[in-house]
Amino acid sequence: MDVKEIELKGHIIDSLILPRVFDTIMDLGGEFEVLQFEIGKHKTDPSYARILVKGKNRKVLDQILGELHKMGAAVPEMEQLTLKPAPKDRALPEDFYSTTHHPTYVFLEGEWLEVGNIEMDKVIVVEKGEKKAYCRPISEIKAGDLIAVGKNGIRVEPPPRPREYTIFEFMKSSVSSEKPSHHLVEQIAKEILETKAQGKKVLAVVGPAVVHTGAGEALATLVKEGFIDVLFAGNAMAVHDVESQLYGTSLGVSIKTGRHAEGGHRNHLYAINEVMRAGSIKGLVEAGKLKKGIMYECIMNNVPYVLAGSIRDDGPLPEVITDVVAAQRAMRHWVREVDLVLMLSTMLHSIAVGNLLPSKVKTVCIDINPATVTKLSDRGTAQALGVVTDVGIFLPMLAKELLKAKKKP
Repeated sequence: MDVKEIELKGHIIDSLILPRVFDTIMDLGGEFEVLQFEIGKHKTDPSYARILVKGKNRKVLDQILGELHKMGAAVPEMEQLTLKPAPKDRALPEDFYSTTHHPTYVFLEGEWLEVGNIEMDKVIVVEKGEKKAYCRPISEIKAGDLIAVGKNGIRVEPPPRPREYTIFEFMKSSVSSEKPSHHLVEQIAKEILETKAQGKKVLAVVGPAVVHTGAGEALATLVKEGFIDVLFAGNAMAVHDVESQLYGTSLGVSIKTGRHAEGGHRNHLYAINEVMRAGSIKGLVEAGKLKKGIMYECIMNNVPYVLAGSIRDDGPLPEVITDVVAAQRAMRHWVREVDLVLMLSTMLHSIAVGNLLPSKVKTVCIDINPATVTKLSDRGTAQALGVVTDVGIFLPMLAKELLKAKKKP
């Protein structure tokens, strides 16, 4: 059999990394032998394991090692990072290394260097003439860029389970079907307040259901009161937000009564036209026509936003970025500055943003459809806490809790 030693360090027991390693080896047809095992004596102490991994041939062993690498397994001997030049723009050498979203380090010229701007499913580029490594998408690769290939000299460190009681520890599982009880909302509000108190930023990823359900006012309040620092959405959310403020409807349905307004099906087009005539959403605010709402508060409080377009869009609004690569680039710029993300009833935007997030970013996904949270986790955003509930109920409760905490001396 082909064999290879691996090392595991950190909170590998209580974070369930060690049993996952054993399961992975056996599921892929391999065997293992524990050569050394040291257990931390206190909750803050790391543990250590040295394991001999066996595969019936080199191909099987490489497959096993590839999966274990994602969990933080490292080869004990210091192996220099292997680099190959990109053959042309937007093309990669064979056997290029595909990243995880966990903190990643490369061994270069006798030193471990952290890879900057880490994201999942990207590549590692080492700057020529510099001891610096960055994570980049294939769309930004230029001919001659030095790309990491293979797995030698690359170490991944999955973040440990929180050492203290938090909402992420309390929920245990990634998807919760419980309603937004006072305790649950209180805990999420606490996370937001602690993030802000540390001078870090909160990102809201927003779907049009926030407006449809009547929760737009609550979200606008969170923006106005400084609880939201960055906002991502699509054309639809912005259009329906403007429509709700100008005509009191969202897709022609009255926000107050929940009934279709007479001729209301045209209101979203009227809203788009008003923005077009003003030149932008900001122009509509400056003209005094848009006086409330989510987009109004973003503009008035200098909260940056990225509106990413899709093939379904009407209009779209002038601020909407219709080039998907340009939209990715704009979103990528802002996610590097956030520490907590609220994903609010938008499956496609949530998954898209999840793909951009490092695993250390706390993520809460609110959606009435449990499949949204499941798909988000299945596509790699395993750190996401999912709450299955109506965002129209959840957001007003969250806003109330945060405002109450803000008023306390």
